[in-house]
Amino acid sequence: MRTVPWLPAVALALSALAAPAAAQVRGVTDGEVTFGMCAPFSGAARELGRGMRTGFELAFAAANEAGGVHGRKLKLEALDDGYEPDRAKACMKELVENRKVFAIAGNVGTPTAAVAMPYAVDHKVLFYGAFTGAALLREDPPARYVFNYRCSYAEETAAVVRYLVEVKRLKPSQIAVFAQDDAYGDAGYAGVAHQVRRYGFDSARLLRVGYKRNTADVGEAAREILKNRARAQAIVMVPTYKAAARFIESVVNGGFKPTFTSVSFVGATALADELRALGGKYADGVIVTQTVPLPSSQATAIIRYRELLKRFSPADEPDFVSLEGYIAGTVLVEALRRTGRALDTERLVDTLETIRGLDLGIGTPVNFGPSEHQGSHKVWGTVLDARAVYRTIDLE
Repeated sequence: MRTVPWLPAVALALSALAAPAAAQVRGVTDGEVTFGMCAPFSGAARELGRGMRTGFELAFAAANEAGGVHGRKLKLEALDDGYEPDRAKACMKELVENRKVFAIAGNVGTPTAAVAMPYAVDHKVLFYGAFTGAALLREDPPARYVFNYRCSYAEETAAVVRYLVEVKRLKPSQIAVFAQDDAYGDAGYAGVAHQVRRYGFDSARLLRVGYKRNTADVGEAAREILKNRARAQAIVMVPTYKAAARFIESVVNGGFKPTFTSVSFVGATALADELRALGGKYADGVIVTQTVPLPSSQATAIIRYRELLKRFSPADEPDFVSLEGYIAGTVLVEALRRTGRALDTERLVDTLETIRGLDLGIGTPVNFGPSEHQGSHKVWGTVLDARAVYRTIDLE
């Protein structure tokens, strides 16, 4: 039988055409990596979403100006979820399934994370740097695809309760909680309850008042505090900024001035702006725990942040929320750099787990590991004066 000499070459060519192409990594091209963010850009928490977007965009802009990461520019697609869980779920589907983003970075909120995070884990999508300290993102052992920069609400509330009891010399029975009526408020309340139990106080006796998410309907909560002043010499707040300001105003106008404290999610700069508009007597002495240093700090990373803000977002003032977004974004850029040109989700997760002692110049190192998906455990203390300007305080 005569052999046709060109048949093997044809067969080889046809075989190559039939073979599946190398899998394209979602959200990654030769020249770009696209990230997604679901956050509130409307409603009562919109300043938090705006701040996180600004911070991540600053970190990306700095990387892109230097040529990108391994030749790829970084891009962020941010969608408005209104701080509502149903919208957050739709936002995640849109970003991952339709817009094909590589990873989710900088989402805002606990009630929204309660639906967004499981979606990301189910789809093996990195869920990185969310603006929430809730325990649901801090499982033990950690969920493979979930990484946090910031300290937890449990750590923030533990630090402030210790301060109230050991420095201010209040009894645990004199501490109350004002918290949003949802998973965010529950997370903060749980942290306070855990810490007062460590002082031998029955947390079932802890006074909790609250309000509905995305509102500032705090009248009933303020009235309850005014009726129970002995149990509320200090109030740990787990709110957003507008609700917190209205609550402080209502309580103070009722003739009572306890020590007000808040967790970082309140949006410290937005809260200061609200209280400044009301007047100095409302702002003076309000304590806010923070996950980053003062934006006016002379720490290396903070100076760099202010320089980038002035160049890339000159209409914005330095702010705790955008600073957190910038720091979290900077850590993400470093992880991308260490991962190399062959980028995919599994390689990036593996790289994040190798980051130890990363010194960004914020006064504390960032550490991850296979059993540690929270980069920072540091809680900074700040307090407002009568001009609604923050200064640092020692919580120890």
